[in-house]
Amino acid sequence: MNNEFFRRDVLLVIPELLGKTLVRHFPDGTEKRYTITEIEAYRGSEDLACHASKGRTPRTEVMFGEGGHMYVYLIYGMYWMLNFVTSVAGDPQAILIRGIEGFSGPGKTGRELQLDKTFYGENLELSDRLWVEDAPLVKKYRTGPRIGVDYAGKKWAEKPWRYFMLFSTTILLFLRCQ
Repeated sequence: MNNEFFRRDVLLVIPELLGKTLVRHFPDGTEKRYTITEIEAYRGSEDLACHASKGRTPRTEVMFGEGGHMYVYLIYGMYWMLNFVTSVAGDPQAILIRGIEGFSGPGKTGRELQLDKTFYGENLELSDRLWVEDAPLVKKYRTGPRIGVDYAGKKWAEKPWRYFMLFSTTILLFLRCQ
């Protein structure tokens, strides 16, 4: 997918990103494809749950650039979180990848993808390590409040900006067995 896809408001991008294929080319030469199953929107400086609400810092610098770049950061000293920057330069928005097929939670996702700080700022369109491929639009999904952002206050914590795919029981059982 080209970066024009990401150069729109996060709330336009997020429902279209759900279900797309995330491709990871690993250092050992293997390549794996994963369906993006759960994501969260963070909408700029006014969104108190968004890292950019604290202003421009070395950590958030990439968010202030054009959409289509990776924003990765370390939490708890052990989990690399993967975000895709959206919108236009100067309007810091991003989508947190919370889950991929077979891996639920952003920490598990980051571990599976073997992320590290070298992914920070990488261009999704030009990367030979991690990119997004198109897939049919997901029509059945749910939204809910974002997870772990109570510090932002009720107004921002309760925004229904978490999107997740609906699975049949058969698919869920299959994913759990992997």
